Amino acid sequence: MKIIVIGSHLCPDTIYALCKLKENNVDFDFKDISSSFPALKEYLNIRETNPIYEEVKNKGGLGIPCFLKDEKVTLNLDDVL
Repeated sequence: MKIIVIGSHLCPDTIYALCKLKENNVDFDFKDISSSFPALKEYLNIRETNPIYEEVKNKGGLGIPCFLKDEKVTLNLDDVL
């Protein structure tokens, strides 16, 4: 099963997650919100409609990277490793 990672190459947490996924031979696609308007629009839709982002938004965070697995969204790297 392929994982979708939405994040930014400018974000150290995203870079860390991508490295860990590669180290563990996880099959994934990466969508960079810093270089792709379609990826940014997709991410903003997820962020504005998914309740897992309430705490992130309340703390002023961005909430990347996020991971899509079987149409479920998680912010936890361990959930996809």
